[in-house]
Amino acid sequence: MSASLTPADARFLAMPAATLRDAIAANEAPPTAGVAASLRRAAEVGAGRDGLNSILWSDADAARGEAEALADRLAPAVGERAGRGTGRELLGVPVAIKDNIATLRLPTTCGSRILEGYVSPYEATVVARLRAAGAVVVAKTNMDEFAMGSSTENSAYGPALNPVDRTRVPGGSSGGSAAAVAAGIVRIALGSETGGSVRQPAAFCGIVGVKPTYGRVSRYGLVAFASSLDQVGVFGKTVDDAALAMEIIAGSDTLDATSADLDVPPYRDAALADVPVRPLRAAAGALAPVAAGEAPLAGMVVGRPKEYFPESLDPRVREKCDRALERLRALGAEVRDVSLPHTDLAIPVYYILAPAEASSNLARFDGVRYGLRLGGDGLKAMYEATRSRGFGPEVTRRILLGTYVLSAGYYDAYYRKAQQVRTLVTQDFQDVFASGVHVLFTPTTPTTAFPLGAKSDPYEMYLSDIFTATANLGGVPALSLPIGAVDGLPVGGQIIAPHFAEFDMFKAAFALERALGGEARA
Repeated sequence: MSASLTPADARFLAMPAATLRDAIAANEAPPTAGVAASLRRAAEVGAGRDGLNSILWSDADAARGEAEALADRLAPAVGERAGRGTGRELLGVPVAIKDNIATLRLPTTCGSRILEGYVSPYEATVVARLRAAGAVVVAKTNMDEFAMGSSTENSAYGPALNPVDRTRVPGGSSGGSAAAVAAGIVRIALGSETGGSVRQPAAFCGIVGVKPTYGRVSRYGLVAFASSLDQVGVFGKTVDDAALAMEIIAGSDTLDATSADLDVPPYRDAALADVPVRPLRAAAGALAPVAAGEAPLAGMVVGRPKEYFPESLDPRVREKCDRALERLRALGAEVRDVSLPHTDLAIPVYYILAPAEASSNLARFDGVRYGLRLGGDGLKAMYEATRSRGFGPEVTRRILLGTYVLSAGYYDAYYRKAQQVRTLVTQDFQDVFASGVHVLFTPTTPTTAFPLGAKSDPYEMYLSDIFTATANLGGVPALSLPIGAVDGLPVGGQIIAPHFAEFDMFKAAFALERALGGEARA
């Protein structure tokens, strides 16, 4: 297929996911329109020496075939629209999937040599739900090996590049998915989060990234890193794209015992001005509905945690956050200073708990059942040869660290103590939200995207997640959206909500996105 984009391709790629869906459903565009444009765009930005390397695996013929097969969904029942529950919510919309989420046909390698060529015999629930809604999977995206990293430089297949500035990282570990959305290959992509791996790359690439409440989205088919922290998240070019995708993938799943059996609100309705903010959890009485044309966030209380605005924060990032908070005030929200006193312990706690769980989860990759297998003189030698060759240095480092903190004599001193502190971090969130705060607003990252190779010290790299890891430890939902730029590089603002209060989170995000307008890129 030619890598040259046509004017029609550019038009389809610029359409919000819901607009493209509606055009296809109304026979104003063929079912293959979006997929063909996506494949051509992928070829255009991925080719050559300076290609983004955001995509690892793709099957253009299969993707086109899937799009062509959608023709039988084009005839809705009389009066029916291509909305929720119709099987046409994402009709013909191309999507990309992070390489640690199981798909049929395309490989699932987790960006690692130890799973090179592995194709899953089953599909993740989130992918199956996207397909059932009419979406077409066009690619699997690059990532830090086994989701361990904050830059996508740890991929066994080479680093992905940031489409905003190709000398810089796209963030990680879901950097390939973020780059694919930012580069205009797709409007929607799936990533995974353990300590900020959706929100941080979303901030670096200037797009929207959502981490749902733990249990809101099924983890079935997500290759485990740290099971008590891992979640599937979504990237969108806009808040609406992300909200649409989250509506599709969220919900209980009998294949995942940790998924919550709760109704999924229509998140896109959060954009409507006449939908009220939910009643305060610690206040008496419900809030009055907000009439169309009035301040859309009237009645919403936004918390500004002092711990997320330390002196070490890049002052230019702080300035963009202060501007965003002023916009929230102008939208009718009350901005209140709050405290999350155990925030400074989040990174050390995360880097005890996550490696501990990883050392257990990754024990299954031993060369016996699937993936890479190297010979050796006996079983132990085979294990050693396979794992030494198959795992990269960052994965090896975390396995060793996790094994150490779980070992006899150190379990109580490290792992048990970290679990106790995690409880305190979770309680901090609960206390603030119980005080009447609906959402929190913070920076997503302490800086803009850093240059490739700039952070060779692992600890310095780990600090990239300093503002995101707390939400994973607490299991609360969080969203990053563009709030400005510094020297042409995107700045992300983070909105954090109580457990299962994604609707409030989206309401604040929709309103802030509209209020910032072009300022979100400047």
